[in-house]
Amino acid sequence: MRMSSSPLFTVFTATYNRAYILSRVYESLKRQTLRDFEWLIVDDGSSDNTRQIVQAWCAEANFPIRYLWQENAHKKVAFNRGVREANGELFLALDNDDEALPEALATFKRIWFDIPDSDRNRYSAVTGLCIDPAGNIVGDRYPDDILDSTATELALRYRISGEKWGFQRVDVLREFPFPEDVVGWVPESIVWNRIARKYLTRYVNIPVRIFYPGGLSSDPDGAKRSDGRTLLARETLEYDWKWIFVNPLAILKEAVAYTFFSMHLAASQDGKQWPLKGLIPRLLVALMWPAGFVRYHISKWMSRHG
Repeated sequence: MRMSSSPLFTVFTATYNRAYILSRVYESLKRQTLRDFEWLIVDDGSSDNTRQIVQAWCAEANFPIRYLWQENAHKKVAFNRGVREANGELFLALDNDDEALPEALATFKRIWFDIPDSDRNRYSAVTGLCIDPAGNIVGDRYPDDILDSTATELALRYRISGEKWGFQRVDVLREFPFPEDVVGWVPESIVWNRIARKYLTRYVNIPVRIFYPGGLSSDPDGAKRSDGRTLLARETLEYDWKWIFVNPLAILKEAVAYTFFSMHLAASQDGKQWPLKGLIPRLLVALMWPAGFVRYHISKWMSRHG
């Protein structure tokens, strides 16, 4: 049961020196037809005027806004702090340059409570579709208009790609935080796949967000992503290798990725490694080791020669 004073949703935004675009999120939240939410902003060390802009919104908004500032520590730390501080039951991460469609929160609430009370504890999330600024669906639709599945099955069995958007239960995110011992970027798939091994997600073919493409800064040889990406490859091979019977190419690519990013990691200053466990994951990496080795040296050559 929710406390009557607690919102159903915590809409979370991590931001860093994005004062010039953060209003896009604010304006989209003002247009929400469902008002049962708070907006929680974790500022990851901005040096621009983000604080002043948010303070002005706090004075005028007809929904609660909470602003937390921290020394720059990367998005994974900001996300975990947001989860710890959330007052809501459901956690909806909205990037600092995107928009929620006006019916988004109302749609999520309706779909969530359409799941029978007796079954809802088996689910952690509801996820819908994104559209681009022109109104086109981003990526693939789900094979059914209502699909109960997991992030792992969605990628490996149904081979769905493209940006999607949804909430997670706050208690589940507290059970599965982003690893903070990883240097730099952490692939979100690490957390979603961990959750997928225990909980279902309800996927719906309903647009809920306008997605403005962005992405990681240029990293031609993968060195900046090596720690988090090695961990993702390791966990995929250790826990999800049986999907090789459904999508062998995807699993073999992860075996190549493990060698490729591990070699970058070994060449980095800290030399940290994520050793594999299990006979079959090790055999898969051994089988694909030549491809990973060649890919690594090609990337280093390309990095040196531009």
